[in-house]
Amino acid sequence: LCTRELQETMSEKKRQNNKTQPVRLYVKGCILGYKRGLRNQYEHTSLLKIDNVQDKKDVEFYLGKRVVYIYKAQKEIKGSKFRTIWGRVTRAHGSSGTVRAKFQRNLPPKSMGGRVRVMLFPSRV
Repeated sequence: LCTRELQETMSEKKRQNNKTQPVRLYVKGCILGYKRGLRNQYEHTSLLKIDNVQDKKDVEFYLGKRVVYIYKAQKEIKGSKFRTIWGRVTRAHGSSGTVRAKFQRNLPPKSMGGRVRVMLFPSRV
């Protein structure tokens, strides 16, 4: 508890010195599950809900954007226990702002309900 307070005060001092707030270069999203019908599910396509995307018109901006699922593993590799699975937003799913994404490797079932980062690149502007 004391170390957390110490870190918070140090980070506040850093912010005061820089006088700028940290910049987040991604949008948060949530993994809903796999694309599926009543009887079949297709693990190669995942359904994502991106924060503050409410309809199909908003989805247009995110098409083609890179998506990353970050998880923590037991074994440390290259100095980090964090691993990533990269993917890409492929198209809209329905009319309520949900999107479909394909990842390099299929997402594990444990990832359902987890968070993803939708990067703001590549730009199509």
